[in-house]
Amino acid sequence: MILSALAFLAGILLVQQFATLPDVLWLLALAAGAGLMVWLRYWRGLFFVIGVVWVIVFAAARLADRLPEQLAGVDVQVGGVVGNLPEQDDRRIRFDFVVKESTQPLPSKLRLNWYYPNTDVKAGQHWTFTTRLKPPHGSLNPGGFDYERWLFTEGIGATGYVRSFPKPVLTGQKTFWTSIAVWRQTISDRLPNGGKHGGLLKALVIGDGSGITPHQWEVFRKTGTTHLVVISGSHIALVAGLVYLLTRRLWAWIGCLAYPPQQVAAFAAMLAGIFYAGLAGFSVPTQRAVVMLTVLMFAVIRQRHLQPFNTLAVALVAVLALEPTAVLAAGFWLSFLAVAIIVYAVAGRLGRSGPIAEAIKINWVTSLGLSPLLLFFFQQISLCAPLANFIAVPVISLLVVPGALLAVLLMLVWQAAAAPLFVLLDLVLQALYELLAYLARLPFATLNHPQPPYWALGFAVPGMLILLAPRGWPARWAGLVLLLPLMFNEDKKPALGDLNLTVLDVGQGLAVAVQTAGHWLVYDTGAKFSAESDMGQSVLLPFLHEHGVAKLDRLVISHGDNDHIGGAASLLQAMPTDLVLTSVPEQLQGFAPVRCRAGQSWQWDHVNFTLLSPPSGSAVSDNDHSCVLKIEAAHASVLLTGDIEAGAEAGLLKTYRSQLKADVLIAPHHGSHTSSTQPFLQAVKPDTVVISAGYRNPFGHPHKEVLNRYRQLKAHSFNTADNGAITLQTENNAITVHTQREIDARYWHNGRTDFYISEQENNNVNIYGNR
Repeated sequence: MILSALAFLAGILLVQQFATLPDVLWLLALAAGAGLMVWLRYWRGLFFVIGVVWVIVFAAARLADRLPEQLAGVDVQVGGVVGNLPEQDDRRIRFDFVVKESTQPLPSKLRLNWYYPNTDVKAGQHWTFTTRLKPPHGSLNPGGFDYERWLFTEGIGATGYVRSFPKPVLTGQKTFWTSIAVWRQTISDRLPNGGKHGGLLKALVIGDGSGITPHQWEVFRKTGTTHLVVISGSHIALVAGLVYLLTRRLWAWIGCLAYPPQQVAAFAAMLAGIFYAGLAGFSVPTQRAVVMLTVLMFAVIRQRHLQPFNTLAVALVAVLALEPTAVLAAGFWLSFLAVAIIVYAVAGRLGRSGPIAEAIKINWVTSLGLSPLLLFFFQQISLCAPLANFIAVPVISLLVVPGALLAVLLMLVWQAAAAPLFVLLDLVLQALYELLAYLARLPFATLNHPQPPYWALGFAVPGMLILLAPRGWPARWAGLVLLLPLMFNEDKKPALGDLNLTVLDVGQGLAVAVQTAGHWLVYDTGAKFSAESDMGQSVLLPFLHEHGVAKLDRLVISHGDNDHIGGAASLLQAMPTDLVLTSVPEQLQGFAPVRCRAGQSWQWDHVNFTLLSPPSGSAVSDNDHSCVLKIEAAHASVLLTGDIEAGAEAGLLKTYRSQLKADVLIAPHHGSHTSSTQPFLQAVKPDTVVISAGYRNPFGHPHKEVLNRYRQLKAHSFNTADNGAITLQTENNAITVHTQREIDARYWHNGRTDFYISEQENNNVNIYGNR
């Protein structure tokens, strides 16, 4: 059973590597292959083919349920139901909307924003909206979050926003007894808002982590306790176990012998686990736990003995049969592997340890066993996780979760009786959080390292099996040798005189990372959207961590517009930086900035950096006050222009006309018609223009007349909205361009891959050849 389940998983994994889904002819060939496997009675091969076919059919159906391109940007009236707990900040409410009726053919599920609403939005409400939608699309960056993949796994076929006119109409409300979403909403509304850790309590009760602050998430991440603050498999097992013990004792006390106490308790535990998983929205970890719980309780009812790994295999097949795209989530791998490690390292071993020794062993084997995956998914390992979990697991599992569920039951029938219990739980959580925060501040709390390659994981898995093998296994130290490839995979650095330059995909904004042989520079940091969200923490920091960057040598903020400076604070707070240069030092006073001026220059690793603008004492617009930076490597030059417009371009022509020539131009002001004047472009004469603009942005960037000017220069043009992050590498007297949407092309990506001007469609575009 175990090998068959792994074959089913392998078939599903194979399809996730495809840039496009196979067509019907391939499905017919696979069906024939399945028939051959049946005839040969090769069941593992059959499971593999079934996995391939099932995920292709499933993914094709989901991709077909997407917004047609012709409806993008068009006002469409739609009626339906709010399908989840809405998330709210200062500007908007965001929620999933299940479509019931529409004037146009729409996907069955939408992700909507309602800006500055004048009423509350609740799960289970029926609304009629006028919406403006677009197909699923998100930023695509090295090391970054793949938003399109997330939308695909959630079954969301379009995103958009609610129009203020015509006025939205509330048409009905689901009842408490007809929708789990309404149950969750009712509990969420009644939970107390006071206390320092109300958001954490809500996460533990109904799996809604929206109330947890970014700082709290950072503490949980550094201490390896994230799995404890949302409803996971361990919480399901805990609740089911408590219900099982209580029901068995109660049934035995009643003395009803028609059904054995074990069978009644097993049935009650199964129902309790399913209910608690429903409160969490049936996330992947809870799905896995519920399936395993159901199998175990069914075995108790039928008085059958099951092997732990067979139970895990059944759960694996069941979860993938229900949702084959679950393999795209890190939580899927972490949850299944955690259980597998515990079973492998603890179950069936000779000798019995006490409960404390057993808990210590489980802590260290899971921390060690999951470290390769944590390094692969998050480029970080928590070194204090064993200690943090040893303290936090019993507090959360034995005190907070049972107490919180009891408080919720009391709250639903007697609000006043539940209030003191909630206060007590908040005090417990506050004490626990202070301890975790102390551990997170320790200098050795975490280990950051670049993402290891797939082949390193291939060595790490058998290495872990050897290390966690029973005592007496010969040469267990050899497992450490197999783990070494995880650590010795440093990012390839440019040679002296060369550079790597990445224009990151930050939507409507700009963020550029420049690497020389021994230094890093960041030019602009993208936008800030709220106190919890900005491009510094969501794009720049993951990119830098993936490349193993521990310190920035220089940060240049061109000017004070939000789409250029918005992520600076998050970046500077998380990443030590030697020097900050900006035209608006007053906006970054807490970071000792230096005002950028024309004429400032420095050299790193035989690469020259020179600021051409703004001139001293200039009184110009904010955009024209941008810091303009020219980088000259041994075989290429790059001009970064911020948001300069025609006035600043004219000033540069007057002062530096002969020095403006550059091989690569980062398009001024995202390709606006107020910039990229013909005289300026004639002076720069770029072979490549990189435009950083948002997908379907409301400003129309880049403008058609500007694109025509680039075309007249016969310059190759790339746009982050279409290509994702764009990396230029100088090496061997040539410049090579890599686009993220070609490198990471997957069948769920919706981005266009045709370039505005360039006829090149290879992700490794050698634009100039040998110069």
